Amino acid sequence: MTVHIEKDGEVTLVTLERPEVRNAVDAEHARALYEAFLAFDADNSAKVAVFHGAHGHYCAGWDLQSGAKMLNEPQDAGPDMFAALDFQAEDSQPLGPMGPSRLLLSKPVIAAVSGAAVAGGMELALWCDMRVMEEDAYFGVYCRRFGVPLIDGGTVRLPRLVGMGHAMDLILTGRKVEAKEALQMGLCNRVVSKGTAREAALLLARQLAAFPQKTMLADRQSAYTQWDLPMPQALKQEWDRGRDCIGEGLQGAARFAGGQGRHGKF
Repeated sequence: MTVHIEKDGEVTLVTLERPEVRNAVDAEHARALYEAFLAFDADNSAKVAVFHGAHGHYCAGWDLQSGAKMLNEPQDAGPDMFAALDFQAEDSQPLGPMGPSRLLLSKPVIAAVSGAAVAGGMELALWCDMRVMEEDAYFGVYCRRFGVPLIDGGTVRLPRLVGMGHAMDLILTGRKVEAKEALQMGLCNRVVSKGTAREAALLLARQLAAFPQKTMLADRQSAYTQWDLPMPQALKQEWDRGRDCIGEGLQGAARFAGGQGRHGKF
């Protein structure tokens, strides 16, 4: 299997390694990624994950050669060929075509983006909480050329991340988005030198892992679940999640009063 899991203290590194297809994902590897991130979420010793593509590319999307093979095999090409990917909104752990793309994990994941992060690979990066991007890496809805739809959250997460205007530009044209523009529009969070995204993302993950976790995770969950709520309900939800963390915050205030974290130092 070419999905690898490594532990670095409280950080889990998940690496996709299929260099012959620029880390494109077929059904087998989608399932492997899905299981890898469920395992991370269930691991009480892991606080943050980094999602990385080996050999210079993040992920070139769905393996179109695999899709073509499905189409040419009559036993796989019937009306129920995608039945295994059907799901209901209330399902707790639905499997996405690219694997983990329908999951809402309880802990953050950082994408370390190098080379191509296109089509479904871009959707996997959008699924992550943050994106660290190398200066020569690029995004793009490249599946536009072949009529392959965005079905791993791209039409949902992209407008929420960069706004409807930018999202429509990218979704309709399928054009290439390089790192500088991605940073400007909020599509990525950091741009780093070529070959350094993995280490930069691991460093960022260690920083997140060092924070008081209960409060950070409560704030993260509130941010994700507020979208469709009216303002009063969203504020009530935020309060309900944050209330249980106030004690931890008071302990942090005491550390600040004792001299820690002054002038924005972490």
